[in-house]
Formats: sequence, structure tokens, C-alpha cells
Amino acid sequence: MTRCATIRSTVDRPDAIAEAIKPDNTTEMDTAVDGDAIVTSIERDSTAGLRSTVDDYVVNLTVALEVARTANRHATNDEPTNT
Repeated sequence: MTRCATIRSTVDRPDAIAEAIKPDNTTEMDTAVDGDAIVTSIERDSTAGLRSTVDDYVVNLTVALEVARTANRHATNDEPTNT
């Protein structure tokens, strides 16, 4: 029996975020952009494997979002100044 999960994340710049996380996908994963969301489908043979893959994916997504936020702050000079 195959276990499946679909994760839909509405984010700013979904194309860029999807491209950032795709290299970490395994053969059991598919990531696509749907409007303003990233949709990732995961299939694994065991519940433990699915849980582990979902956990890894969420960590990768979180890191990609934080890197994008940091890059945006630097690009727009939104950092606080020490005056």
C-alpha cells in the first residue's frame, strides 16, 4: 500500500521557491507551481518513510523561504540601521 501526501503552500514568488527546493526532491516527489502556491505530492511505501520525507520537505521549504526573505530585505535595504 502506498502512502501519499500533498502539501500546498501559498508563498510570494512561488516559481523561485519551487526551483530552490526541487533539487532536494526524491524520485517519490513532484513539485509544481499552481498560481500563487507550490504544490508538492509525495508517495512512499511506508508511513514512517512518508513522515520522514514530509518532515525533510518542510525543513527545506522553511529554509528556502527564509533565504528569500533575507535576500529581499537586502535587495530593498529594509534592514534596520544603527544610528
